[in-house]
Amino acid sequence: MFENEYDVIVVGAGHAGSEAAASAANLGCSTLLITMNLQNIAQMSCNPAMGGIAKGQIVREIDALGGYSGIVSDRTAIQFKMLNKSKGPAMWSPRVQSDRMRFAEEWRLLLEQTPNLDFYQEMVSALVVENNEIKGVRTSLGIEIKAKTVVLTNGTFLNGLIHIGEKQFGGGRAGEKAATGITEQLVDLGFDSGRMKTGTPPRVDGRSLDYSKMIEQPGDDHPEKFSYTDLTKPLSEQRSCHMTYTSLEVHDLLREGFDRSPMFNGRIKSIGPRYCPSIEDKINRFADKDRHQLFVEPEGWNTVEVYVNGFSTSLPEDVQFKALRSVVGFENVKFFRPGYAIEYDYFPPTQLTHTLETKLVSGLFFAGQINGTTGYEEAASQGLMAGINAAQKAKEKESFILKRSEAYIGVLIDDLITKGTEEPYRMFTSRAEYRTLLRQDNADFRLTPKSHAIGLASETRLRRMEEKDKKSSAFVQFFKETSISPEEANPILESKNSSPVNQSGKMFKLFSRPQITLEDVQHFEKVKSYIEDNNLDKEILEQTEIQVKYAGYIEKEKNNADKLNRLEDLKIPKDFDYTKLKSLSFEACEKMSKIRPATISQASRISGVSPSDISVLLVYMGR
Repeated sequence: MFENEYDVIVVGAGHAGSEAAASAANLGCSTLLITMNLQNIAQMSCNPAMGGIAKGQIVREIDALGGYSGIVSDRTAIQFKMLNKSKGPAMWSPRVQSDRMRFAEEWRLLLEQTPNLDFYQEMVSALVVENNEIKGVRTSLGIEIKAKTVVLTNGTFLNGLIHIGEKQFGGGRAGEKAATGITEQLVDLGFDSGRMKTGTPPRVDGRSLDYSKMIEQPGDDHPEKFSYTDLTKPLSEQRSCHMTYTSLEVHDLLREGFDRSPMFNGRIKSIGPRYCPSIEDKINRFADKDRHQLFVEPEGWNTVEVYVNGFSTSLPEDVQFKALRSVVGFENVKFFRPGYAIEYDYFPPTQLTHTLETKLVSGLFFAGQINGTTGYEEAASQGLMAGINAAQKAKEKESFILKRSEAYIGVLIDDLITKGTEEPYRMFTSRAEYRTLLRQDNADFRLTPKSHAIGLASETRLRRMEEKDKKSSAFVQFFKETSISPEEANPILESKNSSPVNQSGKMFKLFSRPQITLEDVQHFEKVKSYIEDNNLDKEILEQTEIQVKYAGYIEKEKNNADKLNRLEDLKIPKDFDYTKLKSLSFEACEKMSKIRPATISQASRISGVSPSDISVLLVYMGR
């Protein structure tokens, strides 16, 4: 059937579980992926898209580390957009519309081709724990499988409860049963647990929609891709999305069902995602708005199924249907299935270390929605990190941790374990102090060498990154060393309403001007020749432009990050007794005793710990 003992067992095969299994297996560990349904590996339970604001940066980081999400997203995309292009490069965020069925299929095929990885379809009903150390798992059939480490990625399945109007039933996803047993056992072991809620909109028949009444939303004219590898190609053709709006009539029809809504009549007690509210929540919270955007997203190349982004709801199905038929373009809409809300168990992530290993049970890791996050990308990045660290622990190797100044993934995990979360956590660029350093374009520079050092990112990936780094650095140097005369420069400067120069100067200074683009400087023969002679591609040109234009900002942020990292290097002993420090505030003592920060820097980010508390700690530690 399968091996009797594994280095790593991964429970759950959503986005977190799939990345966890892939990373552990690719690091050479014998790995078992257990899921209740092998047909639904990496299922897109909600919207058929990957990336977006801050999330696109995470997908690129996963790819730079050697994960699969970027490759799968590229291979199954039906549309590509670089969001926030009108802002600075720190805000640029890639996003793809995905073919839902192809996405899950591609993930499964990639996992099946991964050495060291076995699969088993069944429900894990219990963990095998001895003396606060993980020993394996037990399935609902009573089969016990041993493991050195276990990664739990249960998503919304732990005691999942689905709500549609007055109706409620157990389930982890539409059409799939909930997982039971694990929450109760973990609570018995001393873990704190809570409940969260998320929701999804109705799926409709695209043949019943009138797209001529909607606003077309095409992809980029020159689509890019997520993966830094040459395993994928940019899209050559794309499918459009469309946009329409709700109206006061739609809102009135929805309000008629509020007394039957589980959100308003008290049946749902848990907290939902703040930044992805249901349509009834939007109407209630933003009562002054007479309309809300709806994005009409195709679910694939060939299917007629459509996702109604912005209409997430748990209202009774008859109310959903009646209201949606009053939306422009939806007058004759037919439902594939109604929207619903789902409540599920999670475990406050302050119970984890930076490796995503639990503090109470050695060798047990949590990743994804079990930690209180929302979103495929957030889940996938945690799965990748948990899989890596489970493998490192199984092989008795050093932990793999990313700092806040190194990756959005580092920000995500540090936020979770230091601050915890009482509502579904979603990543935003504003959560990162050093977002000028953590751009989507340089994720490979930041992370591929680190991943290669532990044996995950391949030699090919590293060499590709080094070649790109070498060529872009050389091109930046070319601008620093190459002079340009006023006769050459001024025609372009004047055409851009930029002050002319009266003497020769370095191209770097001229290129640094906000009005001057790479396209402008390519009019200079020296630049055009350099690009042709060195065969520079779009990635290298973009990287060079960013390095030139944002040099001052990047340098300043690097200096700030270096200062922070000096505090990151000040480790606090695991068993440190905070009650010994009489000058420490009661709140700081209580919270640091609970969270057990690994460094002075992490301690400073705990809510309720003041600068004076940090000073007390520094004095005690001889600083």
